[in-house]
Amino acid sequence: MDAQNQQRLETLLAAGIGFGLSRLLAERFIKDLVPEQRGITDDVTRALLRAGTTATAAVLASVIVRQAAKALG
Repeated sequence: MDAQNQQRLETLLAAGIGFGLSRLLAERFIKDLVPEQRGITDDVTRALLRAGTTATAAVLASVIVRQAAKALG
C-alpha cells in the first residue's frame, strides 16, 4: 500500500472514528451538562471534548492503518 493510499485510508478512518466517539461522548457527557443558559465553562468543556475526540481518532486511525500496511506487506 503506497503512502497516498495510506493517508486517504487514515483520513477516512479518523473521520469515522471521530464521528463515533463524538456521538458516544455527546450522549454521555454533553447532554448531562446542558444548562438552561450556556456559559463559558460549557463552551470550554465542549471544545475540550471535541479536541480530545479528534486527537484520539487521528491516533487510532494512524495505528490501524500502520498495522494494516504492515500486515499486507
